[in-house]
Amino acid sequence: MSESPNAGFATRCIHAGQNPDPSTGAIMTPVYMTSTFVQSSPGVFKDGYDYARSKNPTRTALEDNLAALEGARHAMTFSSGLAAMDCVLHQLRAGDHVVLSDDVYGGSFRQLDKVYRHIGLEVTRVDLTREGELAKALRPTTRLVWLETPSNPMLKVIDIGAMRAIVDAHAAKAAPGVGARDKALGPLGNPIERPLLLVDNTFASPYLQNPLAQGAHLVLHSCTKYIGGHSDLVAGALMTNDDALADRLRYVQNAVGAVPGAMDCFLMLRSTKTLHVRMQRHCDNALAIAQWLERHPKVEKVIYPGLPSHPQNDLAKRQMRAFGGMISVVIKGGLAPSRAMLERVKLFSLAESLGGVESLIEHPAIMTHASIPADARKILGIDDGLVRLSVGIEDVNDLKADLERALA
Repeated sequence: MSESPNAGFATRCIHAGQNPDPSTGAIMTPVYMTSTFVQSSPGVFKDGYDYARSKNPTRTALEDNLAALEGARHAMTFSSGLAAMDCVLHQLRAGDHVVLSDDVYGGSFRQLDKVYRHIGLEVTRVDLTREGELAKALRPTTRLVWLETPSNPMLKVIDIGAMRAIVDAHAAKAAPGVGARDKALGPLGNPIERPLLLVDNTFASPYLQNPLAQGAHLVLHSCTKYIGGHSDLVAGALMTNDDALADRLRYVQNAVGAVPGAMDCFLMLRSTKTLHVRMQRHCDNALAIAQWLERHPKVEKVIYPGLPSHPQNDLAKRQMRAFGGMISVVIKGGLAPSRAMLERVKLFSLAESLGGVESLIEHPAIMTHASIPADARKILGIDDGLVRLSVGIEDVNDLKADLERALA
């Protein structure tokens, strides 16, 4: 690693985990398109590289880079954000309890509700912006508290430090479980006996907040979004400072095998080099558009953490370096005018996903959050007039003009 451990974020983006190729001097990390590595003797291999599912030099460079950006000792990458989530849930056992923040990506809810619930995980959804609700929801069997901040799509901001304090207070009172180590299960033979606090940091990216420094045990990213940043790859990542937890996660990462390919790792390394400049432009554009939309006569409500009207604006100022590129907007009149707007945009592309350099727009109730039950969507405010904007890095005046035409 050629940069100082105390280097600034921009320097870490460009240099962490990356050195010129020793054989040629190539400044970019090579793409190691290989499935296996030659051994000098049976079981003797160089730097731990024996099979590309287990380890690949391009992936190693990426994981070192992401760990530096998130302030973590360990980073693991996966073929998608949901694959990273699956790795975490594989740490749990039948009967374990998960507290899930009430506003999360529909795919995260689907994995817990439709895949893991039927094999014995119990899930309680809680509004974690109300700090007292977490203490009420915790049980002796709680092993995971899962939250997004800002959340998707309602952009709730949750106090990470306060959540960790509540989790720690609960753990101090709970009697430790007794689990005999089963060596046949490797690291998974030791059950998790205290709740872990996981923060999905996808909407913020490491540029805007670092949850490990604020108390999280684990950080998850859908790297498809801001880390990838160019709408051309699907990937995920986990970061932690807990050595034992990292061993458990790597065990499942290798055993299940949902890892990214070398080319996707190369593309992410290309992308992290510009993460700092991209995120600043996303934030600047989004704040300007949110302020403009709040004054628009056809807009009922604008939800953006950087606006004084946002209920957690003060917390966002303390917890984040800026407010991100995501805006949720309620269009007056419900489904018909919101659908018309979505069909008329030109620069904003009607598509799922977010975090790319190009601006995207979508309808959560029909698209990204259709797997959330209708009654739950209604409670959260995900109604027929709600649209979600992923503000890109185009000229902000052109983006305003596009929205103005679509709303007219």
